[in-house]
Amino acid sequence: MNAHTPPETYDTEDLLISLCNSVTHVLGKASHSQIHYSAMVQRISKTCLRPDIGCFVLFDGGFSGLVIINFTAQAAMELYERYLLNMGMGREDLATSYTSDEVANVMGELMNQVAGDFTSKVRRELQTHITQNQPKMLVLNRQVMLSVDANLDQPEARRVSFYTSNNHIFYLELAIDRTEFVKICDFTPQERPDPDALMAQNHDAPAPAPAPSAGDSDTEELLRSLGM
Repeated sequence: MNAHTPPETYDTEDLLISLCNSVTHVLGKASHSQIHYSAMVQRISKTCLRPDIGCFVLFDGGFSGLVIINFTAQAAMELYERYLLNMGMGREDLATSYTSDEVANVMGELMNQVAGDFTSKVRRELQTHITQNQPKMLVLNRQVMLSVDANLDQPEARRVSFYTSNNHIFYLELAIDRTEFVKICDFTPQERPDPDALMAQNHDAPAPAPAPSAGDSDTEELLRSLGM
């Protein structure tokens, strides 16, 4: 890195953008639809679970944080239905209410995929490691203030509005310790692994030739010693 070039820094807003991009990438791919978020972000004093479906996950390691996604009933049902229909399920087999356990389970699985995508990106781009707990999903009919011990000494909190392709809204809230990453050496971040490409590569690779067993080798040696 050039001594006269100011070092690159990554702060709360950069981490928030990375997390938002994980949300749009995972949910967009799962629902085969366009998910987008607002260009404006809110600074908030505390995070909370809100109706109709709230989900939270804790991060720890290189930095600590709490992520909450609050889905409206309409947004949750749209993502749930698109996800399962794209997996080949019939519409008649789908739940009809957002209060169904099946809807909560599917949204929890999608949240787990979002968190996994984000932690993977942190390892590749920031060269640090964070772990996550299993996302918790709750169906709510009133606002609940969430107080979770996330080991935050100087917490900063942000809220971002997201929209589905049918303009149903949901919200992401992030609480994180005030932190800043400073690049002191140049490096090239690893590319996001493509599971489909890896599977195709393994499928196309020629199968290794079976190694001769020890028994076959001993038999051939015996035949050669007998002049056969």
